[in-house]
Amino acid sequence: MESAKMSLFKEKTLMITGGTGSFGNAVLNRFLQTDIGEIRIFSRDEKKQDDMRHEYQNKMPEVSDKIKFYIGDVRDLQSCKNAMHEVDYIFHAAALKQVPSCEFFPMEAVKTNIIGTDNVLTAAIEEEVECVICLSTDKAAYPINAMGKSKSLEESVAIAKSRYSGKTKICCTRYGNVMCSRGSVIPLWIDQIKAGNPITVTEPNMTRFIMSLEEAVDLVLYAFENGENGDLFIMKAPACSIGLQAEAVAEMFGGKKEDIKVIGIRHGEKMYETLLTNEECAKAIDLGGFYRVPADNRGLNYDKYFKEGDAERNMLMEFNSNNTRLLNKEEIKAKMLELTYIRERLVE
Repeated sequence: MESAKMSLFKEKTLMITGGTGSFGNAVLNRFLQTDIGEIRIFSRDEKKQDDMRHEYQNKMPEVSDKIKFYIGDVRDLQSCKNAMHEVDYIFHAAALKQVPSCEFFPMEAVKTNIIGTDNVLTAAIEEEVECVICLSTDKAAYPINAMGKSKSLEESVAIAKSRYSGKTKICCTRYGNVMCSRGSVIPLWIDQIKAGNPITVTEPNMTRFIMSLEEAVDLVLYAFENGENGDLFIMKAPACSIGLQAEAVAEMFGGKKEDIKVIGIRHGEKMYETLLTNEECAKAIDLGGFYRVPADNRGLNYDKYFKEGDAERNMLMEFNSNNTRLLNKEEIKAKMLELTYIRERLVE
């Protein structure tokens, strides 16, 4: 499976928008030593690009010249186009992702997450890129905050664009919290424990889907291999309560349960997240470890469809972090121990 998957990328050029982030690094670690031709990192922060350049020159010197760095911004259509000549595939990961900052500056989320996605897809269609996978989030399902609303509209833009994208296949992937990704909560807790400070938890009963960066890459590759134009893919992820996750981290890193301090829900947060809405469940296709939601490709002439109803509605109801499999403390620890980051922090 792995070798067949990689052969699809043989001598191909892959571009990752927002490529200096956690997802971009995970893709580089997975792909650099394969027969891929070139990986383009497209982002706006020259410092992060320089750090990344040096890291891979040290870590994988024999293949680091496969990485090409492009300074640009998804908010600028021309800079997207400039980076896309001869690109075969794009993983679109550039986004504003922090719930509170998007809540305070919603128009910035609009510019990056919605207009930025439109720019990437417009440029990709013009440059006849073969396939674009857009990364989305569980916060896009029944969105209650600016970040989720902007990502929901990002998905709408991608599905709308797929209707006239010509040779370019466009798919979306939606997933939950990625453990130990940049800005996420586990590294914060570990730092708090190591500094002898209280472990701050927003609301212990809050539940979240959890997955590793490796699984996030698996989901994108699955969509890349199996998707049809306009599809949305979801991985069947387990979930856990935030309180139990904090206790697991405390036990692993020498913190105390009594040091956990509840600080209350932040701006724009939900008690649980949804990966698949009730409405999407009606047409979702169960693929084992994943759900595929095909695009509604009816036109604007609704009269044609007036007498056609859904004879069979999928019996699956809303898929959320309360009704998926909830991990116990030992399972949370085992899942965290799969991560290189956690293993490295444990031996510091």
